[in-house]
Amino acid sequence: MPPKPLRPDRTRSSRVSALRVSSPRLAPLLSAVLIALTLAAAALAATGLLTRARPADVAIVLGNTVLPSGEASPRLAARLDRAYDCYAARQCRILFVSGGIDPAGADEAAVMRNYLLARGVPADHIVMDSAGNNSWATARHASAYMREHGYTSALAVTQYFHLPRTMLALRRHGVADVSGGYPRFFEWRDLYSVFRELPAVAWYGWRSL
Repeated sequence: MPPKPLRPDRTRSSRVSALRVSSPRLAPLLSAVLIALTLAAAALAATGLLTRARPADVAIVLGNTVLPSGEASPRLAARLDRAYDCYAARQCRILFVSGGIDPAGADEAAVMRNYLLARGVPADHIVMDSAGNNSWATARHASAYMREHGYTSALAVTQYFHLPRTMLALRRHGVADVSGGYPRFFEWRDLYSVFRELPAVAWYGWRSL
């Protein structure tokens, strides 16, 4: 018997046609989304960079990486130096250091406290929070400490791109008078971090207390 003639794969051709039709429609949408995300990231970064520190009762320093040697990483040390400058200028009464326990067992808050002690800050002017596993927890613990001691104003100390979310968390926990200070410490990975903050800020604005 002669072989049957091959029939064109109409299903495949229809899929190809659909892709050709939809691609021109998707391109403007994807471009618009990308532009919107870029503008939002730029606005967030600008908000952090333009934030000005004001005198406050408590400077709240958020934790970061501890080196295997047990010392503060350069980024964390820069935050602590920024907080120390506030204290040395008598613009902050109390330094509230907050961080978690890293996978290696290092206590970020303890490392931060020791760093400030080495710089000459009296022990009774440092409050240590070792349960600040994230910015939300830090805001909850710091605001509770402030209410207990009658403090009403706070200065959040972290990287510039992290300030909007940290300040939002503090306000949501009842600290109305809050400003921010950031160290002049910049890295290439900040670009990624700025975009990562976008959904995090949205979540902090929506989540329940």
